[in-house]
Amino acid sequence: MQPNIQAFFDPATWTVTYVVFDEPRGNCAIIDPVLDYDPKAGRTKTVSADSVIAFINEQKLTVSWILETHAHADHLSAADYLKSRLGGKTAIGDHIPLVQKTFKKLFNMEAEFTPNGSQFDHLLADGESFNVGKLIGKAISVSGHTPADMAYQFEDAVFIGDTLFMPDVGTARADFPGGDARQLYRSIRKLLDLPSETKLFMCHDYPPKERAAQWQTTVAQQRAHNIHVHDGVSEDAFVAMRTARDATLEMPVLMLPSVQLNVRAGQLPPAEDNGVSYFKIPINAI
Repeated sequence: MQPNIQAFFDPATWTVTYVVFDEPRGNCAIIDPVLDYDPKAGRTKTVSADSVIAFINEQKLTVSWILETHAHADHLSAADYLKSRLGGKTAIGDHIPLVQKTFKKLFNMEAEFTPNGSQFDHLLADGESFNVGKLIGKAISVSGHTPADMAYQFEDAVFIGDTLFMPDVGTARADFPGGDARQLYRSIRKLLDLPSETKLFMCHDYPPKERAAQWQTTVAQQRAHNIHVHDGVSEDAFVAMRTARDATLEMPVLMLPSVQLNVRAGQLPPAEDNGVSYFKIPINAI
């Protein structure tokens, strides 16, 4: 069975959330949901997530999974909010403890936070299959951007997170903690070895001024036209390009709050004795 796919584009973070479902009144997975966040006020909203809820209710779908392709550094996850209202199991790649350990140390997170992935309902291993109603999904490890990146395949559709962008934008950065440009290249080539007609769905688009946002391409289009990693670009050439480019990039605007929430499967940090939750800002540490 081919999946039905509904995309929700968030212009504030350039993020695309997907609902993948087998049939109306059937079952679905939500991939990379967005929790709206105002960094000036430190306030969250659920406008983006509520649009996902409205669609799922309209289609009378049952949520099987809420899937994260990785612990995002550019938006906050609405996974916990959606789970509280729709049910479903949260899942991420099984290397997430490596990311959690790094950020527990950086943010001096509470002793009770255990970096073992237990904040998620399930940790998916490379090659693991899972069911979404009549659909069968497959987890594909695509580490490099972070150690825990996963892509999710349903028949000829693959949701690739931040591994690749649209061909005219290129590829993800690899300079976050645990990132590795050489491993990113190998993960990308794994995706580009899929059949040429395979549809690839981006988690983000940062479009040039001359076009509107897009988030779907194919293996063939990426192999022919990706400005960073088209056919003929060697691993060493890619690593040199990616390393030099990453050195010029600024930190994502929402990185500090995002990772503190996202390594917790979208849960806010525990409230302190005044009843308020806080994000931390490490000074001169990054």
